[in-house]
Amino acid sequence: MKLFPYGHATHPQWRMAAGLVLAQLRAHMALPAYASAPTLGLLYITDHYAVQAQDILDFLSGELPEIVDWAGTVGIGIASNNVEYFDEPALAVMLCGLPSDQYRVFSGISPLPPASATHFKAHTALVHADAGTPDVAELIDEMAQRTGSGYVFGGLASSRSEVVQFALSGNGNVKGHGAAGGVFSGGLSGVAFAQGAALMSRITQGCQPISGEREITACDGNVVTALDGQSALDVMLADLGVSLDQPRDALEKVRTTLVGLRRADAGLQDGRIHRPGQFGADVVVRHIIGLDPARSGIAIADMPAVGMKLAFCERNAEAARADLVRVCAEIREELEPEELTLEVASALSGLQADAAPHPARRIAGAIYVSCSGRGGPHFGAPSAELQIVRRALGDVPLVGFFAGGEIARHHLYGYTGVLTVFTAAP
Repeated sequence: MKLFPYGHATHPQWRMAAGLVLAQLRAHMALPAYASAPTLGLLYITDHYAVQAQDILDFLSGELPEIVDWAGTVGIGIASNNVEYFDEPALAVMLCGLPSDQYRVFSGISPLPPASATHFKAHTALVHADAGTPDVAELIDEMAQRTGSGYVFGGLASSRSEVVQFALSGNGNVKGHGAAGGVFSGGLSGVAFAQGAALMSRITQGCQPISGEREITACDGNVVTALDGQSALDVMLADLGVSLDQPRDALEKVRTTLVGLRRADAGLQDGRIHRPGQFGADVVVRHIIGLDPARSGIAIADMPAVGMKLAFCERNAEAARADLVRVCAEIREELEPEELTLEVASALSGLQADAAPHPARRIAGAIYVSCSGRGGPHFGAPSAELQIVRRALGDVPLVGFFAGGEIARHHLYGYTGVLTVFTAAP
């Protein structure tokens, strides 16, 4: 598999930005290391361009007629290799050189077939969703059940104006798409991939536990009333080291505290704190949305169940940085061959990590979906998060967006990053 052409640009006028992106894409397609005849385009735009979404898709489709399938969405920020665009008009495109029988674009008018289907068997899927869709978390779980792996990845669109998704397939060859313009609002859309399309995905957490893991022993709706058989409110105050006798200090601490939830049957983790970034992919982070002194409870932004594990946590830039480096290193190590030729060793060296993308890294392209609360502002400088990815993973074609919630496995996460790479044979 060859490298995926990609491009990104910012400009007050979308047509100028699209022209700059097209120039980058065409330059890549002219290089022997890049795919010269891709058919799937991934398109991400910032919300500055949301109202022009249909015009942008029509323009790119017209200029790139060989790209018959498109998917993507909008974010308050978008990402590409080594750069992120926040609060500015920008777009990013990656053209995926995959066999047409190895993927399928889906949307509300052309849904993904069930896992039992015979004409196309989805192994995993890139999912874009509208946060305003009722029961969106349940729909994501149901979508995962339609794949052979039970694993989907992606995120919720984020926008201060229109919330749009791109889903266009086969110039009308897929039922329902012929009468559609390819721009949708609401629901879910994306790209499903067959098992032959080799992908590798990792979740990086952005929060650090500040307490041991507790068992939820009683709850009522979204209110946790007992932890380890004790008053949940009392346990939280003790774990945070605060008292309601000093309400101002207590409330200030609670406002910066979140909870990490883990199902009892998920992988076991030691609840004690050993190092930053200890939360695994089996933990989902949720907000504390209120206290219930009458029931000595804690209201959270989820529906907990008796038997689930809960740990109090907080956002931590160092923990997020360490965990991001870890997942990138895991991917690199898994893809590195046991025996290195001189060419491969040079491509994987620290010096070459800052050079152009190289097929020897065995990564044809990457998609990175991060929380809109992360990015440069959380990591300390503009584009700092994407620079960490580049330094740790190497220079690879990459696009993505900053989401209102991140999708991985069959869960909806918060404050995480989801990194997925298309792998090439050695």
